[in-house]
Amino acid sequence: MRALTWQGREKVSVEDVPDPRIEQPTDAVVRVTSTAICGSDLHLYGVLGMFLDAGDVLGHEAMGVVEEVGSEAGNLRVGDRVVIPFNIACGHCWMCERGLQTQCETTQVRSQDKGAALFGYTKLYGQVPGGQAQYLRVPQAQYGPVVVPDDGSPDERYLYLSDVLPTAWQAVEYADVPPGGTVVVLGLGPIGQMSARIALHRGASRVVGVDLVPERRAMAERHGVETLDPSAVDDLAAAVRDLTSGRGADSVIDAVGMEAHGSPLAEATQKVVGVLPDAIAAPLTERAASRASTAAPRTPCR
Repeated sequence: MRALTWQGREKVSVEDVPDPRIEQPTDAVVRVTSTAICGSDLHLYGVLGMFLDAGDVLGHEAMGVVEEVGSEAGNLRVGDRVVIPFNIACGHCWMCERGLQTQCETTQVRSQDKGAALFGYTKLYGQVPGGQAQYLRVPQAQYGPVVVPDDGSPDERYLYLSDVLPTAWQAVEYADVPPGGTVVVLGLGPIGQMSARIALHRGASRVVGVDLVPERRAMAERHGVETLDPSAVDDLAAAVRDLTSGRGADSVIDAVGMEAHGSPLAEATQKVVGVLPDAIAAPLTERAASRASTAAPRTPCR
């Protein structure tokens, strides 16, 4: 089959790769009909090459039609139209039963001290071939695939259930926006756009979207979101307070991503690390990511 493969830093190509097959009783093979490209794929393209091998198949936002199922694939049937979530989880371990599927104990990549395996996402998360391909092997198919109606509607009606929509929904859930409250969404790419709309849908009275790109702000405004251009204000926090009678936002959702514009030092560091040998670059990248996550604010911005 043909698949999109990683070949090196900022180099990908469509190549012939082996067809997937059933390897475990809980597997399924899906004929891919649509995939999306995630901002996370850009990390692989430009930054995380030290965790990839040439030929790795990319992609984790896929949907398609089930072509083959293992003997323990549950109620999944050949011919089902399915959306494939990014993370691979069993549904029955201690973590999954508590709603912590991204820490699934069955697929957890313990050798890398990481959580559940992910499609198309480096050695850190199991090096599972991804969905930007003609066919996809789906482990834990008794639990992961979401069966959607085969009603003749375009794939775009359901495709975003694979990653973008649940990611945005969970962002709003974690932000704990009070009914009638105000939430600021930093970044109005796909996740930010959906987070903003979901926040309004779930009862926020005001959503303020922040982005440098005029077209993104215009899109958000069409859906009832107020917007700010961070390059047009001296102090973003003060601008938010001005919009909220001095109170500030009840919640903040950071949907910018790790390669944000506006940080020349971070950009230069990523480029330097990217050309180092993998054995040196990998631990440096992991340490930098850990420090960034522990330094992130845990309380609402006032």
